[in-house]
Amino acid sequence: MSFGSTLPGHAGTTMETRGPAFAPPAFSPFCSREPGLCSTSGRSKVVALNPKREAELQQVNRSVNARIKEVSDMTTTGKADDWRVPTTAGDCEDFAILKKKELIKRGWPASALLLTVVRNRGEGHTVLTVRTSKGDLILDNLTSTVRDWSKTPYQYFARQAQGSGKNWERIGGAMPVQATASEY
Repeated sequence: MSFGSTLPGHAGTTMETRGPAFAPPAFSPFCSREPGLCSTSGRSKVVALNPKREAELQQVNRSVNARIKEVSDMTTTGKADDWRVPTTAGDCEDFAILKKKELIKRGWPASALLLTVVRNRGEGHTVLTVRTSKGDLILDNLTSTVRDWSKTPYQYFARQAQGSGKNWERIGGAMPVQATASEY
């Protein structure tokens, strides 16, 4: 299986981080309700991506995108921004949260699953970054294709910090995958 931007024999990229960032305002109340889904603790910072794991990423991304209806927080909760685990409907961060939950259920380490905020055509958007041996991959409710983060059309701002999910880090440029990364 080949991801949208990962070519055979071509390494992906990882996100360079550049110090602390503010978490989205709705993130803290979410963490109070769902501390396990805010966690990024664990020894494994990068998942060794093999065909089975690639298939799991694709399956989770497509499955969540197919069964959750995209609806604004204002419509579902009456609030401008409210992070939740969706059951039938939600907006971008809700999709990302459910994907993280499903991957954790399948044995993926929380330390490699990072909620990430971006700009998409001037609008705020949230995706799930998955740190892998093939680079940082994005699971997104706007596409069924899992892609290398640097091959998406987004402007990246911040993501959860590995090892301390309540903290966030600013995102800098793309760095080539390091073959010596600690893998799960």
